[in-house]
Amino acid sequence: MSAPTSTSAPAVTVPPAAAGSGGAAALTVRGVRSSFGDRAVLHGIDLDVHSGEVVGILGSNGSGKSTLLRCIVGLTEMDAGTVTIVGDATASMVFQQIHLVGRRSVLDNVCAGALGRLSLRRSWSTFAFGRELREEAMGCLDRVGLADRAHDRADRLSGGQQQRVAIARALCQRAPVLLADEPVSALDPASAMQVMELLRSLASDGIAVAAVLHQPDLARRHCHRIVGMDQGRVGFSCAAYDLDDDTVAALYGSGANALDEKDSDR
Repeated sequence: MSAPTSTSAPAVTVPPAAAGSGGAAALTVRGVRSSFGDRAVLHGIDLDVHSGEVVGILGSNGSGKSTLLRCIVGLTEMDAGTVTIVGDATASMVFQQIHLVGRRSVLDNVCAGALGRLSLRRSWSTFAFGRELREEAMGCLDRVGLADRAHDRADRLSGGQQQRVAIARALCQRAPVLLADEPVSALDPASAMQVMELLRSLASDGIAVAAVLHQPDLARRHCHRIVGMDQGRVGFSCAAYDLDDDTVAALYGSGANALDEKDSDR
């Protein structure tokens, strides 16, 4: 796929420091390959995401976008390659299916983000969540603008609010890298805009964000850089304001014969 040429005026002016080119990447992916049975899905993917940067990953169904995120977070096994996160940390992930426990409070759902770093004695029940953790979770809720809904049942929130709770839960993991797999695909336009604005705001706090999206216009508006995936390979990587309509059309037109994602969320 040819490199993108210049496009019309950008929707967003990217802060100079956002690209993070002056320092080490928070997330480094090198040579990642993955397959399902005898079908190769990823063919040696290289990707860097810096602190303070939002990278949008575009591509047609079957191009390997979701598989890449799942390899990074360890949910899908890699055949080859390496994933390195600054400080030997792990990445947190927000899914298209939000996976909140509807009958639990919003606060309890956010506290659950810390389960991986709690002792077995403290993680067996939400009743064992201590004051310090609950205060931290409240801070995460405040960061996403939902502190006033902390004691509501999660299933009483709108779809956009639930996605913001899922992001707060991810923040409670204290991960330097946040991955989002189609975080706005099920939301109305206003809610999608709010979630993307939140992700960009989190990047301004120093988090590295990589988001799989199916909305090129949202990616142009809210991401600093865009990576286009084409049948398991990186077709291009460019500044968001350099992505033109011809490149978008070529990206989605070339995926007609790609793998079907419906069975494995690839």
